[in-house]
Amino acid sequence: MNWNRISLAALALAAIAFAGAAIAQNTNIAIATGGTGGVYYPLGGGMANVLSKYVPGVQATARVTGGSVDNLRLIHSGQSEVGLVMVDAALDALKGKDKFKGSPVAVRTLMVLYPNRMHVVSIEGTGVTSMASLKGKRVSTGSPGSATEVMAFRVIEGAGLHRDKDMRRERLGVAESVNALKDRRIDAFFWVGGLPTAGVTDLGATPNVKIALIDHADVVEKMNAQHGGIYSRGVIPAKTYPGQTKDNAIAVVQNILVANASMPDKIAYEIVKTFIERQKELVAVHGEAKSIALDNQLRKNTPIPWHPGAERYFVERGVKM
Repeated sequence: MNWNRISLAALALAAIAFAGAAIAQNTNIAIATGGTGGVYYPLGGGMANVLSKYVPGVQATARVTGGSVDNLRLIHSGQSEVGLVMVDAALDALKGKDKFKGSPVAVRTLMVLYPNRMHVVSIEGTGVTSMASLKGKRVSTGSPGSATEVMAFRVIEGAGLHRDKDMRRERLGVAESVNALKDRRIDAFFWVGGLPTAGVTDLGATPNVKIALIDHADVVEKMNAQHGGIYSRGVIPAKTYPGQTKDNAIAVVQNILVANASMPDKIAYEIVKTFIERQKELVAVHGEAKSIALDNQLRKNTPIPWHPGAERYFVERGVKM
């Protein structure tokens, strides 16, 4: 939707005082998510259902995309009103850097969602047991429109490897990567997602396959030295995935829900209000929604400016942002 083309009647309705104001009838909201094997898509589908159910006048839908980079481009073009993204990709978009060079996006934070965990995934028999052992291997670094690719490049760089010279690289989404690894067409893949990610669970549950998650938390300091303090160390606990016998030390980045700065304040306010107050219904869709809570809505968790409508809701709820 192009917010600048909303009818004058709709704008008038959106300008009514926040308390009890109605959103214009027949307001369509497209939520940009990710691939079907990750967390963004089912969670985004749950968000669409909740908005459509509880916000009068709104019809929301979730769309399959390549991930954060695609989502930010859709927000920029007006083809999606809301998107789930990683903060590193959003920061590049805001500054017009890397994949957004020369085309900055007026992106704004609606809310902090949950921490995204980098998975470096292989299976026994490939010879991949460490980041260094990726050298000379066939490796998927994520689909072209994803922030998985952005972060994978930074992890690889932090490990002292070159993404093209030191490996034979594929660009597959998580579901495609899982199938390629099962078929031994690749030796490992990168994936940034919540816990558990359906595709990785499927891999671990495959008969005669022993999953191997590669530790890489030691590269976080080097990543932050190059890209700011947006990454942290984390753990994928043992038994998160079938066959995972020990904790996996990893790099972590936050996920945020974003919109274009041109989104009317009233709509941003209602979106945030609905997701906070209907959190339990989102948790029923995916457990990562437990992190969609007031105490996570802090400036330190997102380098992207807050949308005024979202900020107003959090201030009303007493959040010390």
